[in-house]
Amino acid sequence: MVVKTGTIRQRLLIASVTPKEVYSALIDPKKHSAFTGSRATCDPRRGGKFNAWDKYISGKNLELVKGKKIVQEWKTSEWPEDYPSSILELTFTRKKGGTELRMVHSKVPASQVAKYSEGWGTSYWEPLKEYFGRTVRIETKPKSPKNWEENFSCR
Repeated sequence: MVVKTGTIRQRLLIASVTPKEVYSALIDPKKHSAFTGSRATCDPRRGGKFNAWDKYISGKNLELVKGKKIVQEWKTSEWPEDYPSSILELTFTRKKGGTELRMVHSKVPASQVAKYSEGWGTSYWEPLKEYFGRTVRIETKPKSPKNWEENFSCR
């Protein structure tokens, strides 16, 4: 099956929160459910399966480095059964003033890129901001990964 795909790149800085706290909020099912308001499960080990948003999202963990990185195969219930999974990579870096989270979501169906790009903000980053009660600066359309090396701070 030949499928047109796209990549979503986003980064955000969460003020006064450590990388381990952000990692934990995203991988721990109780914390994930608390900030999204929706049921989630996760076997937090390599090869472990997860689901979120009442099974709307499902997949498996490809790589987990506590407080530093999450890599997952990821798909939604909207995708045809035989449709290949996308790859979600989240990296967490301590920065002055908080934690920088970089997200690269690749192999996303081209027809879904705009929807999921917006959905990350409304379904994850804004609720995460409220969960931590912190300022969050979000950049949803960096021109290229090179632009990520620019000074990025939370003011």
